[in-house]
Amino acid sequence: MTQVLANLLNNAAKYTEPGGKIWLDVRREGSKAVVSVRDTGEGIPSDMLPRVFDLFTQLDSTYSRKRGGLGIGLTLVKRLVEMHGGEIAAISEGPGHGSEFVMRLPLTTVAPRARAATTTQTILAQRRILVVDDNRDAADSLGLLLTFQGADVQVVHDGPAALAALGTYHPSVVLLDIGMPGMDGYELARRMRQLLDGDDVTLIALTGWGQVQDRRLSKEAGIDYHLIKPVDCDALVGLLTGLSPVKGS
Repeated sequence: MTQVLANLLNNAAKYTEPGGKIWLDVRREGSKAVVSVRDTGEGIPSDMLPRVFDLFTQLDSTYSRKRGGLGIGLTLVKRLVEMHGGEIAAISEGPGHGSEFVMRLPLTTVAPRARAATTTQTILAQRRILVVDDNRDAADSLGLLLTFQGADVQVVHDGPAALAALGTYHPSVVLLDIGMPGMDGYELARRMRQLLDGDDVTLIALTGWGQVQDRRLSKEAGIDYHLIKPVDCDALVGLLTGLSPVKGS
C-alpha cells in the first residue's frame, strides 16, 4: 500500500502545476476504507478514463514526453489494490479540471490467513524473466508487477546489459523494447539468438511499433511474440503462463 499511495501522490504532483493543490482523504464507509487522492492538475479526457489503468497507456504523446512518464504505474496500482481485495476508480471532469483516484479497501477485524499461491503465481515462479527497456520507470514498474505475480525478474536498461545478463541470469523469457538508443530491440534479439545458439528462450517484444513491417522485422530478428503498447496486463500474464514449461522444472 505504500507503493500504491506513493505512486498516486507522485502522479498528482507530476501533473499539477506549481501553486496547485493536492488532497489526501481517508474515511470509512461501512466495511470499507475509502482513500482518495485528488488534485487541481491537468485532468483526464473523458475518452481516456476507461483506459488509464491499461499497461503503457499514455494520455497525450507531447504532454507525456514533457512529463517523462508512461501509464504503467497505474496498472501496478490497480493490481496491488485488487490483490488486497479492493478496487480503484479514476474520476475527472476533463482537461484542466483535475483528477481524483478513489480506492475502496475491505476492513478486517482479525489477522488475515496466509493466502495460498494461485495457479498463475505457481507457473510464473518457474519463469526467469529479463525485462529490457531504456525507460527506467516503465522497466522497473513492469518488473515489480511481474514479481508480485510470482515471477523471478531482473531488469536492465540497455542492450549490452541484456547480453551480459544472458550469461549471469540465464532468463527463460526476455521482454524487450524495440526503440532503444544505441542497440535497438531488433539488433539485441539477433545477438541474443547468436549467443543462445538454440537454447529455449522466448523473446517477446513490448513496443509502440506495430506496423506490418515492424512485425516482419521482429520475426526476422528471432522474436517470438510482438505485443503492441498499451499491452493488456492480463493478456501479457496469460501469454507468460501459457508458454511451454521450463526445462528442468
